[in-house]
Amino acid sequence: MDIFLIILGFILIIAGIIGCILPGLPGPLTAWLGLLVTMLSKVIPDDWSFIWITFAVVIIITLLDYVIPAVGTKKFGGSKYGTFGAIIGVLVGFFTPLPGGVIAGAFLGAFIGEYLRHQQAGKALKAAFGALIGFLVSTGMQLIVSLTFFILYIKMLTDNWDAIKQLF
Repeated sequence: MDIFLIILGFILIIAGIIGCILPGLPGPLTAWLGLLVTMLSKVIPDDWSFIWITFAVVIIITLLDYVIPAVGTKKFGGSKYGTFGAIIGVLVGFFTPLPGGVIAGAFLGAFIGEYLRHQQAGKALKAAFGALIGFLVSTGMQLIVSLTFFILYIKMLTDNWDAIKQLF
């Protein structure tokens, strides 16, 4: 059972890294589940403070994932219309099966929101570009967190390698 948990943890962490780029799979949360599952094996010592701290990081990153595209819109001259449009676009894009749906959703949502307000394509395009930049920053942060979880997973295994070898 311990080998199964360690392998499942690895699969979840890799899926989490992939989920940072592909829509539909929450990257940091999936990678965190990999850490949790690995820690449930008997060969890895319990460290629940580690699990709770990393879970708090996941919650913060997840919240920022919805906020940063809106902030990017605002920084590039967007109004509440563009900010609201970017948020709606991210949510709609999340449920779109097309690759890049979330990116396109943030961009188009901000563009449509700003265009409805100003009726000027130039202003709307600038705000939409801000939403795109915000989304890319958010995706980069998710990727960094998920890759850090992978490094922590490897550290858990190497720190307990003698106990893991006993399983074979």
